[in-house]
Amino acid sequence: MNPLDPNEISASSAARNDAALERSAQADSAQKHSAQERAAAPAATDAASAPAASSSTIGARERLSTRIAFFVAGVAMAAWAPLVPYAKARTGVDEGTLGLLLLALGAGSIVAMPLTGALAARYGCRKLILLAGAAVCACLPLLAYCATVPSLALALFGFGAAIGTIDVAINIQAVIVEKASGRALMSGFHGFFSVGGIAGAGLVGGLLWLQAAPPTAALAAAVALAILLLAGSQGLLRYGEESGGSMFVLPRGAVVLIGALCFVVFLAEGAMLDWSALLLVSARGVESSAAGIGYAAFALAMTVGRFNGDRIVQRFGPRRVQAIGGACAAAGFLLAAALPSPLATLLGFVLVGLGCSNIVPILFSAAGQQRAMPAAAAISAISTLGYAGILAGPAAIGAIARISSLPLAFGLLGLGLVAVAASARIARAA
Repeated sequence: MNPLDPNEISASSAARNDAALERSAQADSAQKHSAQERAAAPAATDAASAPAASSSTIGARERLSTRIAFFVAGVAMAAWAPLVPYAKARTGVDEGTLGLLLLALGAGSIVAMPLTGALAARYGCRKLILLAGAAVCACLPLLAYCATVPSLALALFGFGAAIGTIDVAINIQAVIVEKASGRALMSGFHGFFSVGGIAGAGLVGGLLWLQAAPPTAALAAAVALAILLLAGSQGLLRYGEESGGSMFVLPRGAVVLIGALCFVVFLAEGAMLDWSALLLVSARGVESSAAGIGYAAFALAMTVGRFNGDRIVQRFGPRRVQAIGGACAAAGFLLAAALPSPLATLLGFVLVGLGCSNIVPILFSAAGQQRAMPAAAAISAISTLGYAGILAGPAAIGAIARISSLPLAFGLLGLGLVAVAASARIARAA
């Protein structure tokens, strides 16, 4: 071809233009075909890809909403505690019947928790947290109003189901947010739960101390919870981790061990809630009016540990923190069990709080990172097993104390936490 021949140049240009038009037509056809395929694809495919598509948008707003959600869960759980004596007096039941009534709360949580992972994957964390939060706000005043055993049991069951749903959903959200952030956040999230517990007990207890009627105090707590939920709703995730579709998923692989460790740690925390005051009074000679200082020391130490936990985990790694934390908590239980001094017992309670503070957050992070089963299902499973520890703890410790002594029961809990320390390798994803 002669590059100076105008006829050949014109022919060449025409050929190029024809080729360009043909390529454009092919591209249009491909785009139309792709659009038709996308239109024909099931909606479930889009829902399944939502977490991956949205993870890049997770930022400060989502982290703030997660912290608010944990705070709300802590307030809701603790708001019930000051109302218990009034519920007992209103229904006229004895301690044994009250204990059976309180099982309704745990039963509601145990029923709801295994379902929440699949529901979060299907409907999103935001919808579940807001609906369960609304149920909590509705049930709280009922807990302060019901005057018959059946009505109180029903209200407790509903309250427990709502609390259990929130607990699992916020941990699913926390795992997603932590993964997207690329740094340890779980301990800080759980720290806000601890602060919420202090705030909830303080709000309701303070109003009752000021002679407010129980329904008024409960309603005030419900209004505060509703305001907090609305304030933090914008950053709640509209999706959840993929769960595989099954409503009930048995734990398998590494999740079995994670759940067993959660059971032990929650059992230890439940023991501190239910039995620390009695140990100080019955075995250490502390006055009943001052016995609450034991749990206060434990709760304060746990809160301090959790708010420093993310930095500690980031620096030393989850395996080392779990190992040292388990050993510290074990030493605290053994110290409280072995030495008759009230001061030594209080020091033991502080060590338990510091040691346990970051173990559960580490285990929840591990559940979100393991590959044996979907993250949402794993979190539902370990939450259920952990809560079973809280329910089983008081009865188990009471049985041991009846056969032998309460200090021995605390010593056995220390041995259980030695096993938690020895199993620290589970903090690394399987």
